[in-house]
Amino acid sequence: MLEWPTLVPLPVLVPLVGAGLALALARHRRAQAAVSITALTVVAVTALAMLLAVQDVGTLVVAVGGWDSGVGINLVADQLSTLMLSVSSAVTLAVLVYSVAQGAADGDDGAPVAIFHPTYLVLSAGVSNAFLSGDLFNLYVGFEMLLAASFVLLTLGGTSARIRAGSTYVVVSIASSLVFLTAVALVYAATGTANLAQLPERLDALDDGVRLALQLLLLVAFGIKAAVFPLSAWLPDSYPTAPAPVTAVFAGLLTKVGIYAIIRTQTLLFPDGRLDDLLLVVALATMLVGILGAVAQTDIKRLLSFTLVSHIGYLVMGIALSSQLGLAAAVYYVIHHITVQTTLFLVTGLVERRGGTTSMDRLGGMAALSPLLGVLFFVPAMNLAGIPPLSGFLGKVGLVQAGVADGGTLPMVLVVAGVLTSLLTLYAVAKAWNRAFWSRPSTVGREEETAAREEEVPAATTAVTGVGGVEVREDAARQARGGSVLGDDGSRVTGALTGAAVDTAELPVDARRLPAWMVAPTAGLVALGLLLTVLAGPLLAVSSSAAEELRGRAPYVEAVLGDGTAAGLAPVGGRGGAEAVGTAGSAAGPGGEGGDR
Repeated sequence: MLEWPTLVPLPVLVPLVGAGLALALARHRRAQAAVSITALTVVAVTALAMLLAVQDVGTLVVAVGGWDSGVGINLVADQLSTLMLSVSSAVTLAVLVYSVAQGAADGDDGAPVAIFHPTYLVLSAGVSNAFLSGDLFNLYVGFEMLLAASFVLLTLGGTSARIRAGSTYVVVSIASSLVFLTAVALVYAATGTANLAQLPERLDALDDGVRLALQLLLLVAFGIKAAVFPLSAWLPDSYPTAPAPVTAVFAGLLTKVGIYAIIRTQTLLFPDGRLDDLLLVVALATMLVGILGAVAQTDIKRLLSFTLVSHIGYLVMGIALSSQLGLAAAVYYVIHHITVQTTLFLVTGLVERRGGTTSMDRLGGMAALSPLLGVLFFVPAMNLAGIPPLSGFLGKVGLVQAGVADGGTLPMVLVVAGVLTSLLTLYAVAKAWNRAFWSRPSTVGREEETAAREEEVPAATTAVTGVGGVEVREDAARQARGGSVLGDDGSRVTGALTGAAVDTAELPVDARRLPAWMVAPTAGLVALGLLLTVLAGPLLAVSSSAAEELRGRAPYVEAVLGDGTAAGLAPVGGRGGAEAVGTAGSAAGPGGEGGDR
């Protein structure tokens, strides 16, 4: 009979084996796609099975190679890690299907496709390894797998913009990795272990100054990964240049790996809450700087990149509050945000494919060209803004309630900032939807841009589509002049493509219709976002249970070590609750005295 812990290594091993097979099948694109989709389907099913299993049997632990904890590597699947793994695997699979459909529609037979599948699977394995890691060094290994794979994916195509953005990304990521590796080395030097289950007791025995220095180092490393202010400057310039599927999976997952690491270390290793006020200030700045940047954007990809930064602030707020409600709301919100942010970037990829650009100054009339696309954008956009009764609204309400329950000055300021950020998010996404789908394209600056393009654009012939699906054929130079053109039936086409300054280098081979297999996974993620609302009750219950487990600390340590040492651990003390750290006998558990504030 299959034992549940047997499943734990599969989300890491299956994508790695799949990556090897995909690399061996580099000249067989369909076989590569089949291997990749099969591997990620296995991961998604395994993650869901583990999520259900931990609800019944508790935390699953595997000692890799049979080595004891502290010597070997532990993979640990608890409620938080299986929740993150389940939603990330579903999102990763959907993005892969989207990408395969895009490649098939565009007829990409070149080298980028050959390396895409192995790299994408390594990225998936890195994400899984980070979520399941039971020690700091293995967490670092997971981050490095992400870095190596993401740099390749970010520079696919080899355009100058992507190389430049990729270089910035890799420099920032290497800096973060160096800080993280330094922190791991110092933690090991101070405690003699990097095992997450052994560290709580040993860190509690350290001098306060040493423990604070280690905590700050880890927060800086994870803060860069999570893109919190002021460590987020690299993100808005790096993500928008990548291909749409790559941007989608980066936006949905990579920053959340950093958030996961912050949640895990802040609750398990540093429960005294002495840096919670600092985290609240960081959350406030992240929210406001991100959303003010989003409001100022005229490109949908950059707008979404800034909203990604601003909404990281909500997650940091929940972590910093440290209460049962705050952590539960943060866990629920991170699930919501992975889904919705990925969906919006995929929809933006469809908009770019249909309209030839993501600039709001050039788009217009998309609602007439593709009403379905308008719906696919509108639903997750409103979900991101937090319109009732969607999951974004429920998560934000939980965070606001946690802030009000705390009652402190900083939490109350965060509550006001959170509401303001939500309203500005609504303004930003509503502006994008209105200008892209309902407004007429602007002609401001078109003449200068057209003149420049006429010198650059070769006399190649390109097919585009006007209102009503009428196919139009114009040579590229004529098309770049902008304005209306005549369709085959003699009708004058004034849609987004003819109004846009079409970049023939980026123009898809067949822009007449959106491939069904690109629309299907996008619509599936839209539906998943709605399902998070329908299933909000059970999901919030699981999130609350995960938060209780995180705050208790002992369940994690006991599941890994099982030697009774967890009985001496105090639970998370909450914001400013340094006095709560000590022994279980001197501090009450969650919900008791010294628990929620």
